[in-house]
Amino acid sequence: MFAGKKILIVEDEKDILHLVKLYLDKEGFRTLTAANGIDALRQTRSEHPDLVILDLMLPEIDGLEVCKKLRLTPQTAMLPIIMLTAKSEESDMVVGLELGADDYVTKPFSPRGLVARVKALFRRLARANDREISTYQYGSLHLNLSRHEVTVDGQEVPLTAKEFGLLEHLLRNPGRVLTRDVLLNNVWGYDYHGTTRTVDVHVRRIKQKLPLLNDAILSVKSLGYKLKDLSMAA
Repeated sequence: MFAGKKILIVEDEKDILHLVKLYLDKEGFRTLTAANGIDALRQTRSEHPDLVILDLMLPEIDGLEVCKKLRLTPQTAMLPIIMLTAKSEESDMVVGLELGADDYVTKPFSPRGLVARVKALFRRLARANDREISTYQYGSLHLNLSRHEVTVDGQEVPLTAKEFGLLEHLLRNPGRVLTRDVLLNNVWGYDYHGTTRTVDVHVRRIKQKLPLLNDAILSVKSLGYKLKDLSMAA
């Protein structure tokens, strides 16, 4: 299912770089490597990877700046990004997620666990393309699963893979309270060991990109979120 997918590994520590490459190669992925931020941006533009594993602490340009530049470029705005870093503080995780990272892995880590997260992200994208229901509408917003595209009044709004998945899950369940744990399980697609703050960060980013949802996505105290059911508004 994943054979041939191209992954760019951006890591300046050679031992970690070789270890991640070894495990991904064993699973049939095609791997590219970069040791600094400038080379990462160059290879992303020239090689068009399907996913980027991006270290936070890099020479030349750090991982946060690389992530920011990728998200601001239309061609890479929805490119899946997994951030890899030795920093475990929540503030660093939040910054990475706010800039557009889809996942966050801290060192030391299990190479098999990292591979599992890579596969989970690809499975999420594949399921979106395979579903029989291809579109959801919410007012002037349209979400197209087969195209992996969100538009408002006909204008495309680039979302990351996790933002897209979270929005899709809300659109599939209008009026229902969805706990943070349920959203993590359904959107992230694996036993997530991080904080539920991840969901809050992604909801905030969705609202920033789609202002028409500012009052539509409601926070339910101590539980999670729900999307207003437009069919009940009349």
